[in-house]
Amino acid sequence: MRPSPGSSRPDFPPPAPADPPLRLLVADDNPVVRAGLTALLTACPGTTVVAEAGDGREAYEAALRHRPDVILLDVRMPGVDGISALPHLVRLAPVMMLTYSHETETVREALRLGAGGYLVHGEFTTEQLVRAVRDVREGRPHVTPGAAKALLTTLRSDAPAHETPNTLDSAGNSTPSPLSQLQSPMGQSFRSRFRLSTREAEIMDLIASGMTNQQIAAACFISEKTVKNHINRIFAKLHTTTRSQATAKWLGVA
Repeated sequence: MRPSPGSSRPDFPPPAPADPPLRLLVADDNPVVRAGLTALLTACPGTTVVAEAGDGREAYEAALRHRPDVILLDVRMPGVDGISALPHLVRLAPVMMLTYSHETETVREALRLGAGGYLVHGEFTTEQLVRAVRDVREGRPHVTPGAAKALLTTLRSDAPAHETPNTLDSAGNSTPSPLSQLQSPMGQSFRSRFRLSTREAEIMDLIASGMTNQQIAAACFISEKTVKNHINRIFAKLHTTTRSQATAKWLGVA
């Protein structure tokens, strides 16, 4: 049956319903930061801030009440700080640390306690923030360069130390050799030894820190496919076939 003249014909197929906005909770003791983040995220299509909190206790109570999709959590807050609240909050929703703190132990502890990402203020754009929030919601971690660097600092400090050779002075006493005379393997440039490019050396550092391809892609703001291509070239240059073999060579313990 034909529609009568002048009658409107419904679209076919009908448009897909829009996804509901991602519901966020912002926890930061600085009201200016909270207000800025709330305005920023609410203005972005597909995200909305359903609650704010000034410390970890308020964040937990607000999460129980509003059941957000993702919690954005500061580290340093009065009362119950972010690290103390984190184990309780991750039971309610994925948590992304959003903070100015990038101390090594803080980053490592936050990720150990279940944070799905760690973003340091000043190291991301609005677009990257929104993408990170969505990815953390889906279980894809995001770590900005400052946090990744902190993890690498921990890795390098845990690497086996090499003894400093001694020399004898004119009186026959043993004294440490001058730095200019040291030839420690750990002091050599891994990039020159293995001929890795700057990007390949950066990615190899992240592999050695224990990051997955997803985490490396997030830290470097590149695709997982690009990460895999870099890793294939790294393995070829290091003459290895696994991450553990490559890490052992990279750290000088193989």
